[in-house]
Amino acid sequence: MLEKIRLENVLFIDIETVPEHENYFQLDHETQDLFAQKTAYQRKGEIEAEDFYDRAGIWAEFGKIVCISAGFFTFRNDVRHFRVTSFFGEEEKILRDFSNLLNNHFGQPQHILCGHNAKEFDIPYIARRMIINGVPLPGKLNLFGKKPWEVPHLDTMELWKFGDYKSFTSLKLLTKILGIPSPKDDIDGSEVAHVYYIAKDIDRIVTYCEKDVVATAQILLRFRREELLVDDEVVHV
Repeated sequence: MLEKIRLENVLFIDIETVPEHENYFQLDHETQDLFAQKTAYQRKGEIEAEDFYDRAGIWAEFGKIVCISAGFFTFRNDVRHFRVTSFFGEEEKILRDFSNLLNNHFGQPQHILCGHNAKEFDIPYIARRMIINGVPLPGKLNLFGKKPWEVPHLDTMELWKFGDYKSFTSLKLLTKILGIPSPKDDIDGSEVAHVYYIAKDIDRIVTYCEKDVVATAQILLRFRREELLVDDEVVHV
């Protein structure tokens, strides 16, 4: 089935998120209470909410997107390239620019979004932040009323599960066992907030996000038993 999908019709995506504010005390008191309630199960009463705020970026209600990277294949005269681009800066602009990409270039019925754990994290996070920021949902993210087989999303982690819904396999682990260069050779997700707020190095975050997009594309190639991308085939635009 995967072999029947035209690679040119797949848009590979990844996002990087951080807490909406640099520290817990920048939240108003009501939001502090709501954050404490939201995270009570994860904290199990052993950690104060203020000490847990560095993880707030994983929830769309308390975090924000600082980068969306996207990649797609092109084939010309039997030459394969994988083009990667990123949207970063102010969140509303990130979301509007990404929405424009979907509406204008990847909005046709044959187009598919693909990410690693994207169905559980990236895609719902983007959709929720669009609603919060007043950005209209593009068709590829508006899933209301759609049947499961009508949803134009592909998830490499879901593919790896083969129906085993108890399993979570990280991108780092899957690339390792499939012989794909690791995208986690600099920072990992737990360090993004520090790099953003303390080091103020958005370029480093963009590079990290783009590596995840390339790695996800490589995984799909391995599932299809096709040659992996080499450096010369990856084009940053």
